[in-house]
Amino acid sequence: MDGLNTSVVFEFVLTGFSGSWETKVFLTLVFSLLYIGIILGNLFIVILAIFDSHLHSPMYFLLANLSLSDVGISSTTMPRMITDLLDDSKVISFQSCMAQAYFIHLVGGAEMVLLIAMAFDRYTAICKPLHYLKIMSPKVCISLVIAAWVLGVIHAMLQFSFVINLPFCGPNKVDSFCCDFPRIIKLACTDGTKFEFIIAANSGFLTMATFFLLILSYAFILVTAWKRCSDLSKAFATLSAHISVVFLFFTPCLLIYIWPFPTSSIDKYLFVVDFAITPALNPVIYTLRNKDIKVVIKRLSKPGHYDKSSD
Repeated sequence: MDGLNTSVVFEFVLTGFSGSWETKVFLTLVFSLLYIGIILGNLFIVILAIFDSHLHSPMYFLLANLSLSDVGISSTTMPRMITDLLDDSKVISFQSCMAQAYFIHLVGGAEMVLLIAMAFDRYTAICKPLHYLKIMSPKVCISLVIAAWVLGVIHAMLQFSFVINLPFCGPNKVDSFCCDFPRIIKLACTDGTKFEFIIAANSGFLTMATFFLLILSYAFILVTAWKRCSDLSKAFATLSAHISVVFLFFTPCLLIYIWPFPTSSIDKYLFVVDFAITPALNPVIYTLRNKDIKVVIKRLSKPGHYDKSSD
């Protein structure tokens, strides 16, 4: 954190939002409702996975951790976005800006690895059903989750280390709703071309590699199911929720980091998709397309649903 001492800029101004007062009030209500939906929807899945014995399986353990990561990444950005809508100054301290950018990449990196772990879980369930519980043992599941967060920390630290020691002496306006390392580097009082490329390449390579690995894994699962004369429609139905979530999560990331450095103003709206829309839709997708969760919800909605045999 020595870089803090050499920086003249002690705060940034987030200028992503503009428009009339009525528009800002409307967006405040929309984002507030979205954030409440994200918290309630994702925590509902976590609570179901913990307390309902019918969901005590590797798939729902990983899904619960994905829901927690959605809560984390939204909580890192959305409260600030909501308050800034009604705040004319929109000022964020240098330390808070760096911390926000760090946690965005930490949770984002962890979520990518969790999606890979969930794809591996579905591959094992569909292609190696007889060995599923042995392969996806509790120890393996916990190791996958730990690996996800460790890799998320490594990814974020790599980004952070390139930015924190750069000199910032003005300007201090960030054309976005939140802090992100590529846009912060643009404001450094030095030639940041090399750092811009490294940051974008790091995030872009991780995003592209993870996305194509997931697509290839899903294709391999479907081909394997077809070759074994299995029920291909059942396999696709099992994967449909995961595939939907993958496209929702990765499409904005690919559009932001596929170029050497984000320059389009539309990038800031793509951040909203990843921080607000996708985390809000994930619980809906898994609820509507998951038979087990729908059964549990129906059982909970009926009086006298408690099943002593499940203890």
